[in-house]
Amino acid sequence: MTRIVFCDFDGTITAVETFVAILKEFAPDVSQQLLPQIYDQTLTLREGVRQILESIPSRLYPEILEFTRSQPMRAGFIELLDFLDVEKVPLIVVSGGLQGMVEVVLGDLKQRVHAIHAIAIDPSQEYLQLHSDYEYGTELVAKVKVIEAYGATEAIAIGDSITDLNMALYAPTVFARDRLAVYLDQHQKAYIPWNDFFDVRDYLKASWK
Repeated sequence: MTRIVFCDFDGTITAVETFVAILKEFAPDVSQQLLPQIYDQTLTLREGVRQILESIPSRLYPEILEFTRSQPMRAGFIELLDFLDVEKVPLIVVSGGLQGMVEVVLGDLKQRVHAIHAIAIDPSQEYLQLHSDYEYGTELVAKVKVIEAYGATEAIAIGDSITDLNMALYAPTVFARDRLAVYLDQHQKAYIPWNDFFDVRDYLKASWK
């Protein structure tokens, strides 16, 4: 059996919603218009996030990464990685945000995650250009497609928001907090509530015995 943990980044590994904060900071007008439509699902993530990001001048990209650098990580992430190392279970970061942001925040921990799947940015044009290997359907990073690509027989999903909804509906085991928990309640999909990664580790430790 191949167990794999698929973990969202923004608002999940980070203690706050960094990506949304960046959109509001660097594209305030477009974000104010489009973010409510994304949250109430009248505009797809694929359309909305692309429109917002591609309105940001490329010269601001270094500032975006610098803005991200100071973001705190949620408690227990290293301890979860330690536990998964012992169990020989890989953790894959799947983010609807920017690859550069994920790498900056993880720093040396990047070596300890199996892979990172997120939106790649090309800052060579006047405005940011986006690329994603998993752009599909309503999403820029279709997290279910990432899960399918790894062929896990037991997928564990960890998330907090709208970008994690499809993944959470697909995965048999889901840790949900914040907005994601509300969406899953609406879909009547069972999930494990969590506050920090110690909760995730302790639950998995007990259930994998």
